[in-house]
Amino acid sequence: MNLREEILAKHSKEQTNKIIDWIGSSQKRFDELVHLFLTDEYRVVQRAAWPIGSIAETQPQLLRKHLPVFVGLLRKPGLHNAVRRNITRLLQYISIPEKLKGDVMDACFSFICDVQEKAAVKAFSLTILEQLAKEYPEIMPEINTVIEERWDFETAAFHSRAKKILAKSSIKKKEKKDERR
Repeated sequence: MNLREEILAKHSKEQTNKIIDWIGSSQKRFDELVHLFLTDEYRVVQRAAWPIGSIAETQPQLLRKHLPVFVGLLRKPGLHNAVRRNITRLLQYISIPEKLKGDVMDACFSFICDVQEKAAVKAFSLTILEQLAKEYPEIMPEINTVIEERWDFETAAFHSRAKKILAKSSIKKKEKKDERR
């Protein structure tokens, strides 16, 4: 299969699934897809992002060696939203290596505070931050503050994820109060 030609042939769920099936569990084929995602023209990069995001859900081990580059891309100026959206989407499904957690956390806070950032990137960032807060509970007050400050300006996607986070945060606060009694 000529992967680049297949990516350009059609942008559909059916074509994405065809590419995912071709990659299977092959690290070499996945690396080829990542290479196109990182180095090719805009249209190829945009279309390669979809199968990469989907593979992250089912085979996160294929991503491991590419994570430092993906996390580095989050801060790249002028990066197409499709790339940032799919990187944040895939970060929800994987265990982020310790050495990348600070960079991921910083990027996600920047995204949820950025008035220009797209709704999907913000929603995925909230989920990533919620997961990181399990290991770093000290970030929870900052997450809650940003949610409260941004609430009136955000979309339904942001509200949906934020409500879940705030509800869990309220439950934990109540449990701590009960423990002190």
